[in-house]
Amino acid sequence: MELILKDKKAVIFDMDGVLVESEGLWKRAEFEVFSSLGVSVTEEESLLTRSMTTKEVTRFWFERFSWHGKTLLEVEEMVIHRVMELIRYEDCVIKGIKTFIKQLKAQHYKIGLATNAPQKIIPTVLERTKTTDFFDIVSSADFEEKGKPHPAIYLKTAEKLKVRPEECAVIEDSETGIKAAKNAGMTVIAFTQGNKNVSLEWADHKIDDFSIR
Repeated sequence: MELILKDKKAVIFDMDGVLVESEGLWKRAEFEVFSSLGVSVTEEESLLTRSMTTKEVTRFWFERFSWHGKTLLEVEEMVIHRVMELIRYEDCVIKGIKTFIKQLKAQHYKIGLATNAPQKIIPTVLERTKTTDFFDIVSSADFEEKGKPHPAIYLKTAEKLKVRPEECAVIEDSETGIKAAKNAGMTVIAFTQGNKNVSLEWADHKIDDFSIR
């Protein structure tokens, strides 16, 4: 890791799939909420929504199954609150993440978070992973016109950290996020958890776990 981070001043983390194993939790929450509104949630179409923001996912399903009685914003909030509830109580923390970030902080790297997830979920994840005090800056795609794979959220996070993009290393688990960070001009570390299906085409490096190196 020292060689990878040579000449870097900041490490920016994705959240879902890096701090918490939450893909299944999002899928579960979306299925519960949208099904309750009469949406026929299919596995095939769920794959299409996997990298979308919550707002985009809600609109995606509304355009296919127009429900009545609740606004898009209300439904989006229902999904978000269900995910927050699941994060609090399910066993979802990525092994070794707290110690890994703590070590980087001790080495005086600036620590950032850049996620497509809604802003209001971030405190719940940081509390659950016990990493609240380690992050200098947190950023949500809520405040960008476009989420990942657009690079805006990574460029904004670097700006808030007061470092240049080339001084940042990003830890991402998805092709969408890896592309976003790469297009921002940052060094990208793919976090695979040993999953051989993770696309490494855009990544500069890969790590399988957060064991101390």
